[in-house]
Amino acid sequence: MPDRALVAAEILSIGSELTVGETRDTNAGELARELSGLGVRVGRLTALPDELASVTAAFVAALERADVVVSTGGLGPTPDDLTREAISAAVGQEPYVDAALERWLRGLFDRRSIPFPETNLKQAWLIQSATAIPNANGTAPGWWVDGPDGRVIVALPGPPREMRPMWAEWVLPRLRERGLGQGMAVRVLRLAGIGESLIAERIGEGILRATNPIVATYARADAVDVRISAVSTAGRTAEALVEEMEAHVRAALDEHIWSTGDTTWGGAIEAELERLDWRLAVVEIATRGSVGALLGESVARLSFIESLPHPPDGLDRPEDLANRFRQIGHDAEVGLAVRIRTRGGDTGASIAVATPSGVHRERRVVFLDGAAGRTRAALAAADVLLRQLRRDG
Repeated sequence: MPDRALVAAEILSIGSELTVGETRDTNAGELARELSGLGVRVGRLTALPDELASVTAAFVAALERADVVVSTGGLGPTPDDLTREAISAAVGQEPYVDAALERWLRGLFDRRSIPFPETNLKQAWLIQSATAIPNANGTAPGWWVDGPDGRVIVALPGPPREMRPMWAEWVLPRLRERGLGQGMAVRVLRLAGIGESLIAERIGEGILRATNPIVATYARADAVDVRISAVSTAGRTAEALVEEMEAHVRAALDEHIWSTGDTTWGGAIEAELERLDWRLAVVEIATRGSVGALLGESVARLSFIESLPHPPDGLDRPEDLANRFRQIGHDAEVGLAVRIRTRGGDTGASIAVATPSGVHRERRVVFLDGAAGRTRAALAAADVLLRQLRRDG
């Protein structure tokens, strides 16, 4: 087998149900994320209909660009499942019925006392360069195909409950044995209160266009992430490259960075409450429960939460609400009060945090009103709360 570095990959998602929008493809994202984390450059994610010519052409093109081609879907027994036929055509090898696979397949039906449909026999096909990938959760074995130049094709079934264990338990260990990826390091910084355009302006265009390390921004539902990734070079480790770039990014954006990795707002707030050994009580006015939905079940130290359409009589000020509900919450050490109002198409949020050291209040105006405005107001409240907890700590 040629000693080929497996550092570039493409992912093909096969099935007309994907291209017409009837089924959402989650496989490609999961595989791309895992491969990227292992130092593999994922060049394309392609969804394809159940058309032999299209799927065959996609395999041929992907094999010209990538070291590893991973496909999901198209391994069923029906005539429109064409992944095996497409791979066979792409590599110029005729499929045959593998006797061991046939015995296994027929045994599945025999154990259930179900007649064996002869159409299922195509699931026992192999080609000369293919090895069957066991499937403990279905009737569709996958294919591992070794190319003469060291490239690899991995064909997996589409249902995630079949694909995931086959990938994790069989495919990935063998890819690693073949030297998958490069020495790679990744750091993700989570930001609040700043948009992608201003982040780009502060970091600098030259850095965002660099290829090692790579700095990229991603607007998420709960934050804007800055992802820094690097691969080792002859003179520098990937970790050293990432650390150097992280220092530059932090110098430009530090006041907006609230966490790293995949930390959620609820997780970050719970960590601070646990560190301080404090409990939290929350009252939100006119938010329709947006703060509670954001914090979810991540905050175990949430002793009390109330969502009201209007403030109670005599408690119009957020600071009074925060203190009052802090007492209602079984003497919680922290009270958070959030009240929102629509302001000309946007949303104004009055936020107060009461702690043993006093009361901190902020007013913020967030983009949009309605459901989007309520969600953004909840994020602003979480930001104010987290900052205050860290200051008190």
